[in-house]
Amino acid sequence: MLRLTDLRLPLDHSEQALTDAIAARLGIAAADIASHSIAKRSYDARKRGGIELIYSLDIDTPREAEVLARLGAAETDGAAPVAGKPASRTPAGKSSAPASTGKVLPTPDTAYKFVGRAPASLPLRPIVIGMGPCGLFAALILAQMGFRPIVLERGKAVRERTVDTFGLWRKRVLNPESNVQFGEGGAGTFSDGKLYSQISDKLHHGRKVLTEFVQAGAPEEILYVSKPHIGTFRLVSMVENMRATIESLGGEIRFSQRVDDVLIENGQVRGVVTADGQQLRADHVVCALGHSARDTFKMLHERGVYMEAKPFSIGFRIEHPQSLIDAARFGPQAGHPILGAADYKLVHHCRNGRSVYSFCMCPGGTVVAAASEPGRVVTNGMSQYSRNERNANAAIVVGISPEDYKPYDDSGSPLAGIALQRHWEAQAFALGGGEYEAPGQRVGDFLAGRASTALGAVQPSYTPGVRLSDLSASLPDYAIAAIREALPAFDKQIKGFAMADAMLTGVETRTSSPLRITRGVDGHSLNTRGLFPAGEGAGYAGGILSAAVDGIKAAEAVAMSLLGGIDRAA
Repeated sequence: MLRLTDLRLPLDHSEQALTDAIAARLGIAAADIASHSIAKRSYDARKRGGIELIYSLDIDTPREAEVLARLGAAETDGAAPVAGKPASRTPAGKSSAPASTGKVLPTPDTAYKFVGRAPASLPLRPIVIGMGPCGLFAALILAQMGFRPIVLERGKAVRERTVDTFGLWRKRVLNPESNVQFGEGGAGTFSDGKLYSQISDKLHHGRKVLTEFVQAGAPEEILYVSKPHIGTFRLVSMVENMRATIESLGGEIRFSQRVDDVLIENGQVRGVVTADGQQLRADHVVCALGHSARDTFKMLHERGVYMEAKPFSIGFRIEHPQSLIDAARFGPQAGHPILGAADYKLVHHCRNGRSVYSFCMCPGGTVVAAASEPGRVVTNGMSQYSRNERNANAAIVVGISPEDYKPYDDSGSPLAGIALQRHWEAQAFALGGGEYEAPGQRVGDFLAGRASTALGAVQPSYTPGVRLSDLSASLPDYAIAAIREALPAFDKQIKGFAMADAMLTGVETRTSSPLRITRGVDGHSLNTRGLFPAGEGAGYAGGILSAAVDGIKAAEAVAMSLLGGIDRAA
């Protein structure tokens, strides 16, 4: 098989045009192409002449050896000549490759390789705390290696959890142990289901995640589109299927089992204690808590587990008509089925030294209530696979650092960022009227510094509802000033972004964990052997894919520790 990269074609090309382009690039006849499959497909919307699709393809041809011999030598220069066209000449008469950066090379091996297999018997089974994307994949990999993990999830199974989550959205009833943040699947279950990140992945952990998702019911396109997503409803059934796989391999999953204590002896984990008083012995515990397990963070801090405050971001959700974003990004080709609903990624560096950026952009989605503690309002974004709701939404957030936490907790505690979060979440609850409605404001009014008294063309999607107010009282002054500066700047990149009727809803405070449970290169906590901090809650991930990958790495670290001197080929 050959891997051909950077093959560009117009958006509306035919299948025959793709075959012909492959043949032209390789310098062979179309009849010599036995088959081809898409390894990656993205698009370039920057050109005025129209949007281009960009392909990487795996090609099966009986003329593979000939093609590699003819084109492969150029790969050392990072570019392959387009077959059938002579290389250009520099003024000095030296040959140089054309502008194309595409390559023709043997198809790379992207298969995930396990670090070993469990022995026939283990004195103690590993424990995984949490069943978000990180804990889910930590448990799955451990189960596939034969370690029969025990998973402790404080929330409920995903369908029961969905009922509780809708209880807040529709009836204003919050269950602190079963909500958007807690329960099977984690916070990523009620999101856009984005499956892309910028992490380095030389060992193909990300490919392993996507492959397992496809086996659990995700569409196969997530294996090759540049920005794959799944959507909430599909995630629910996929999580159930993955749970069944873990159980079929000897894993055990226990719901409504909050961990209230860890047993530590001489710097080594010896087990955990659940909220109902049950004590479970274990020398290897994956700590995949998620970014909102504040009570568990506090317990670990009190037990002396090393952690440190880290930066995160706070802000609002913003909503626009999805049609506006589509038109700004895709022009006359907006609405094309391959392109789908448009997204965006924006950043602005402000005069006050702050940076404002878009985060967790949800095309064709809704703003959702994401509180996990009574008396507080938190927002997040969610989309279904179809992304066909009328509004686009994204977080518009301001970066903050541990220095900003001191007005809320000046003790120097690594938990200080939680105090800041709680303060502004309680303020949003009060501004929203105390019934889990969120405070909201039209962008025009926000920029003018006046309270909103009526909605405009954009109807907010947040449930239980939005109470119009003045959002200047819902975040620190420096954050308000930064966002007011950034919105007009964003309007220069996406025409209409600062439209008067666009809707802001507050507050977004759970962009990432406010602390890091620091670990060494071997995956263990810096000062607690056998404790493996992982995922978003530990400060090592920022989304479904990166959290899942970190879960795989945690499982590998556990396996390496458990195997010790055992023959890993066994």
